[in-house]
Amino acid sequence: MTDDPLGDPPPKASPEIVEERRALAERVCRELRLVGLPVHRRDLTGDPDILPGVDVHVTPFVDGGVYASWRTDAELRDPALDLFARGIDYADPPPVVRHFSNVLDHMQAALMGILTSAGFEVEAPDRHGFGTMVLVTGR
Repeated sequence: MTDDPLGDPPPKASPEIVEERRALAERVCRELRLVGLPVHRRDLTGDPDILPGVDVHVTPFVDGGVYASWRTDAELRDPALDLFARGIDYADPPPVVRHFSNVLDHMQAALMGILTSAGFEVEAPDRHGFGTMVLVTGR
């Protein structure tokens, strides 16, 4: 039994797999920059700031991978998340929450389309665990 209330961390992938993912992430970043999108790799910098644009990151776990997700500017994100945290009517969300959610949905579709067009294999992972992230599985 462990004293950690969250349990043991998930098992890590081998260094070779993590390195393959890093190389794939760099190719993803390059392709997204070629179409004019701002791209950030917070997993490399450790920067806690959430900059607008595409966040591409590698997870080091066996069940991990390369993920890309759209980040809006704080001026849109913060009011929507504040309202969401207070509780909303999901059947009729406030306009700012609806707009924020729609932007993320549209950008997920755009990222999937752009990356597929560039030759990447992509999928939308479980929305409840990963929101509007895009999982890039290969090229």
